[in-house]
Amino acid sequence: MMSIMNYPTFKKAMGSESMKTEINIIAHIHSDFKSKFGIPRQSGLVDELEAEIIFEPEYRSPEALRGIEGFSHLWLLWQFSECAEKGWSPTVRPPKLGGNTRMGVFATRSPFRPNSIGLSCVKLIGVEKTEKYGCILRVGGADLMDGTPIFDIKPYLPYVDSHPEASGGFALQEKEGKLSVDFPDYLLSLIPAEKHTALLAVLAQDPRPAYINMPERVYGIDFAGFDIRFTVNSEKLTVIEVEKI
Repeated sequence: MMSIMNYPTFKKAMGSESMKTEINIIAHIHSDFKSKFGIPRQSGLVDELEAEIIFEPEYRSPEALRGIEGFSHLWLLWQFSECAEKGWSPTVRPPKLGGNTRMGVFATRSPFRPNSIGLSCVKLIGVEKTEKYGCILRVGGADLMDGTPIFDIKPYLPYVDSHPEASGGFALQEKEGKLSVDFPDYLLSLIPAEKHTALLAVLAQDPRPAYINMPERVYGIDFAGFDIRFTVNSEKLTVIEVEKI
């Protein structure tokens, strides 16, 4: 382990006091979320959500994906692109703690970080060869907004990446509870059938900020090209309007 006394010498040997580096964007994700509201709070909460990872031209070599189909899950390293220019804070207010309690940024998954890098574990559905984009990855359970830049992709290794005995700190120890969803058939029919399962699962996770509980308030999700408006009363979410964007 590097000692504190040797740290200045180490920095000098590296050739830069600022120790900045450059990271290339290798791909972007295509998902059903055009805005942040409604995106699951963590990856893997809604396995039914499907997305596509489309590589930048210089990274579209099929050889770069050789062997990837042997893994069921992948790690994605990506950029909080909507927050990249907003700076960072040493403390943040996690929504799950009511939005008023401050915690250290490195004890949270807040997007307002020194480096705006996110980490998600997704299920690999498959590799698909396309004429326009070359080989793309189809993944499930992603918590990324449409167009999010991806820096790297690594395989999930269950024998070292899974720690069932791990402590979750102030975060939830298990997946969040679900709301019952009342989605009238005449409104649900406006949305493509292949999107129904994922949308219902997203709504059941309660997209509202955790510290807001206003039964009279109308919320809206931009999902798969539709504006879906709903209210929440107690443990029940009711969809009241669907409009194509």
